[in-house]
Amino acid sequence: MNDTQMSEFILLGFSEDPRTQLILFGLFLSMYLVTVLGNLLIILAVSSDPHLHTPMYFFLSVLSLDDVCFTSTTIPKMLLNLHTHSRAISYAGCVAQMSFFLIFAGLDNFLLAVMAYDRFVAICHPLRYAAIMSPRLCVLLVLGSLMVNVLYSTMQSAMVLRLNFCAHCEIPHFFCELNQVVHSACSDTFLDDVLIYLAAFLLGGITFTGILYSYSKIVSSVRAMSSAQGRYKAFSTCASHLSVLSLFYGTVLGVYLSSAVTRNSHSTARASVMYTVVTPMLNPFIYSLRNQDLKRALERLFEKELRKVPVLLR
Repeated sequence: MNDTQMSEFILLGFSEDPRTQLILFGLFLSMYLVTVLGNLLIILAVSSDPHLHTPMYFFLSVLSLDDVCFTSTTIPKMLLNLHTHSRAISYAGCVAQMSFFLIFAGLDNFLLAVMAYDRFVAICHPLRYAAIMSPRLCVLLVLGSLMVNVLYSTMQSAMVLRLNFCAHCEIPHFFCELNQVVHSACSDTFLDDVLIYLAAFLLGGITFTGILYSYSKIVSSVRAMSSAQGRYKAFSTCASHLSVLSLFYGTVLGVYLSSAVTRNSHSTARASVMYTVVTPMLNPFIYSLRNQDLKRALERLFEKELRKVPVLLR
C-alpha cells in the first residue's frame, strides 16, 4: 500500500497492560500539567515585570512558550491513546505531529544558541550590549530561527510523503519520530537516511559550534577579570543557561547514542521521555530557583494575585 492510500499508523508506545497504561496516564498527565503551568508562569512573570523586559528574559519567555508547544505536539495524543487504549494515529495526523515536533525541537536548539550569544555580548561587550542586542535584532533572531526550522521540517515532511508504507505499519515509539517513521517504510530509505543525518549534522553543528565559541570567549573574558566578585557575578548569570544546555544536549545525545548501541526501539522510546517531557518540565525550575530576579518577579506575581482573592470573595 503506498502513502496516498495509507490511512493510519500504530504507535506501540510503552506497554499494552491496562494497569500499566493507567499508571502511565497519571504520570504523564501530571508531568504535562507541571510543564505547561511552570512555563506559563515564567512567561507571565517576564511579561508583568518591567525589570525583566531585557533580551535575556525575552529569549527565556520564548523558550518557555516553545517548550509548551514542544510537549503539546506529543503528550496530549499519547494521553488520549492511553485513556482510550487505542494506539492508532492517522497518516495525516502522524505527518503533522512529526512536522511540528521537528519545528519546536529545532527551535529549542536554536534558542539555546541565541541565549549563549546573548550572554557572550553581555559579558564580553557590556558597554555595547544595549546597542547590539536591540529589540529589532532579538525579534529577528527568533524569527530567523523559526523560519530555518520551518524550512527544515517542510523538507523532511516532503521526503516522508514520497515514501511507500505497508498496509499494517507499526511505529515502536509513543509519537511519530522522524527516524522511526522513515524506517517503517517499505521502500528504500538510504537517500532519506543520508538527508536526515546531513541536515541534523549541519543544523546541530552550527548551533553547537556557536555555543562553544560564545562560552570560550566568556571564559576568556572572565579569567581576565581582576575582581573575584566580578568573576562570580559573570558566571552566575550563565549558570541557569549552562544547566539547561547540559540537560538538553546530554539527554538528546544519550538517547541517540544508546539507540545506536542497543538497537532496541522500545528502549529508545523510554529514553526519549527525558528530552521530550522531563527537560521542558525542569527548565522553569532551573531558571526560577537559580535566578533571583525571576524568583522575585514570581513572588510579586503571586502576591498580586493573592491580593485579588479577598475582593473576589466579597
